[in-house]
Amino acid sequence: MTHSEEDYLKAIYHLGGTENETVSTNAIAEQMDTKPSSVTDMIRKLSEKEYVSYKKYQGVSLTDDGKEKALSIVRKHRLWEVFLVDKLDFSWDEVHEIAEQLEHIKSEKLIDSLDKHLNYPKFDPHGDPIPSKNGELMKTTKRLLNEVELKQTGICVGVKDSSAPFLKFLDKHGIALGDKITVLDKEDFDGSLQININDRSILISHLIASNLYVKCD
Repeated sequence: MTHSEEDYLKAIYHLGGTENETVSTNAIAEQMDTKPSSVTDMIRKLSEKEYVSYKKYQGVSLTDDGKEKALSIVRKHRLWEVFLVDKLDFSWDEVHEIAEQLEHIKSEKLIDSLDKHLNYPKFDPHGDPIPSKNGELMKTTKRLLNEVELKQTGICVGVKDSSAPFLKFLDKHGIALGDKITVLDKEDFDGSLQININDRSILISHLIASNLYVKCD
């Protein structure tokens, strides 16, 4: 497969989620930052290779082979992110773009050795589950911080937005995975939250709260 074909499969997987829902070509075009006509051409190629199922006016979904391939790419991407953070001391906001390049390495032996070297991690630095070699994902119960009830406490387990600016914002304000967060107050007007984190009380916007995943007891 070409790098571009792999990128499309991964994009369709992320858009369709673990339930492999049908996604529109417009959504794929927006995700890939390209024209809908280019998406249509690529979908035709992937359909010929039986990696996707496409129905006009309904959208695109991954076939079993397509999902297997997509999960393999996601696995490589997230393992490389762990390696870059844990072994090479990259920060979590630096690794995504580098892993985008490394995920296209074909050697399964290398990836299996990398997995073993890292002691078979279950999650990447952003809290996303790493697929096993067999394509299995560890299921987690989590919800967005903005959905947590008043006075409830949860552990920060992931981010919805893994962009560098957002991750840098979290670093600047001392918010990290594993931190215990308690919702102290919620503003009706703009949805901003007053939270307690690491014995500090801070105010965060609704946008920030809607991009932080927590696991509550």
